[in-house]
Amino acid sequence: MKLNREIQKLTPSKIEKILEKRFQKDGLLNISNLPNPNLFKDMQRATKRILKAIREREKIIVVGDYDVDGVISVAILRLFFNEVGLPLNHIIPNRFRHGYGLSRGIFEYIQDYNLVITVDNGISSVETARLCREKNIDLIITDHHLVPKNRPEAFAIINQKQQECKFPYSDICGAEITWYLIASLNIALNRKIDIRKYLPLVAIATIADMMPLLHINRAIVKFGLKYFLKYQTPPLLAFSKLLNKEQINSDDIAFFIAPLLNSAGRIKDAKYALNFLMSKNLNEAIENLNTLIEFNTKRKEIEKDITKEAMSSANLEDNILVIEGDNWHEGVVGIVASRVGRAFRRPTIILTKTENGIYKGSGRSFTDCNIFQIVNSSKNLLERFGGHNSAIGLSLKSENLEEFKRRLNRTFLEENYSNEFIDLDILGELDFTYINFNLLNLIEKFEPFGEGNRRPKFIAKNVTISNIKFLGKEKEHQKLHLTKNNITFESLLFRDSREFKIGQKIDIVFTIHKNSFNQQIKIQLILDNIEEA
Repeated sequence: MKLNREIQKLTPSKIEKILEKRFQKDGLLNISNLPNPNLFKDMQRATKRILKAIREREKIIVVGDYDVDGVISVAILRLFFNEVGLPLNHIIPNRFRHGYGLSRGIFEYIQDYNLVITVDNGISSVETARLCREKNIDLIITDHHLVPKNRPEAFAIINQKQQECKFPYSDICGAEITWYLIASLNIALNRKIDIRKYLPLVAIATIADMMPLLHINRAIVKFGLKYFLKYQTPPLLAFSKLLNKEQINSDDIAFFIAPLLNSAGRIKDAKYALNFLMSKNLNEAIENLNTLIEFNTKRKEIEKDITKEAMSSANLEDNILVIEGDNWHEGVVGIVASRVGRAFRRPTIILTKTENGIYKGSGRSFTDCNIFQIVNSSKNLLERFGGHNSAIGLSLKSENLEEFKRRLNRTFLEENYSNEFIDLDILGELDFTYINFNLLNLIEKFEPFGEGNRRPKFIAKNVTISNIKFLGKEKEHQKLHLTKNNITFESLLFRDSREFKIGQKIDIVFTIHKNSFNQQIKIQLILDNIEEA
């Protein structure tokens, strides 16, 4: 296995010490010691304004976003207001008609309201904030994205990235801020609602929005997963029935639940995801979930075709890939950017040309590259731009495209980034003799795994393929039985069409998992990479 750094031989005790270091800064927080809502700048100001609107029966509307974080944020506010018996209207922009967030196109829907609350958006909406002010509409912005130099004028801004904000954690998602807002309202209204019931939804948003699973994020996700089914809410029960599991983990959310919720906004309209989250009973939830499944199936088909086209068009001499196409589906370009970036191991931006000649698209980072910082240096070439370190959205005129590509690749070199791939998730070399349920239990102590707390990867060298079986409709996956020192493990290799032979010696990069089937639990390896021994 060719690696660009020294690799150590591991024992269980070494693995434990390595994983413990990830939590040295903040420790292992739990749900009982979360920070106070009032640490957010403007939280009390926003709470008092909402109370005034409730008391004086003003018209309130919440403006969300079409991704998982935004839709869940709207759902949390709507569910809380329903529970306390208060009216609250909402609008979630349509990706194709309105664009992102509190745009000029959304203003016509909110101009007759007294109070507008944004969730997971608004921090860049200077123009629409000005329109609200001119119409005497009070605007409360709750957002977690980077605060621009020219920030909107609003009645209150709740965003942990403001310099004046005392909230101790900067990397949290929009749904977490929304949950803190209802926590503040719950106290102010003197209600004793158990708002922990919303934390499974917040956990989904946290994972879907790729927040680091450390500090407060880990505490919320761990609680949310543990009590996913405790509160018997129809949508979460429907997910459990679909997955046929009584215990949901972070991988279930990342690879199944989040894509289903995202598919509505990507393919048609995010209102279908919100309808599902607001389902009043299990039958309604299952019916709404089936609609999301249809969207997701269509999304996969579209994504597969565009990924194939994009990969064939990639200029591999570039350090940052910028790949454009005509009439590529705008709703899947972010996923395609992830797929292409992983395949070619470099940051990738996928753009589609719209009817008015503007290129719109999304970008994704790879390894330690801060794609937001790099693209931000060429912001003057862009029509719209936003995002964070690992994911961006943008639009630009076609005449600026080639200069944009040149600048990005120049900035990449000037910032001393490298496309030499170093997988920091690989802890070291692990002999098969150490792989057992004791080791698996040790690793599970540090769950949930995800962004910022990756599931540990290991290397095993010179293992023998003792059996091969193809899986999937198009035989795109493989189940390999791997043997070393007379110890054999079943392993899965996804989306790899290479042909291997029984008896072949290989080196592998893998993660360790628990597989439950037919009331039997066994250890299974998920293969990340295979090379000739």
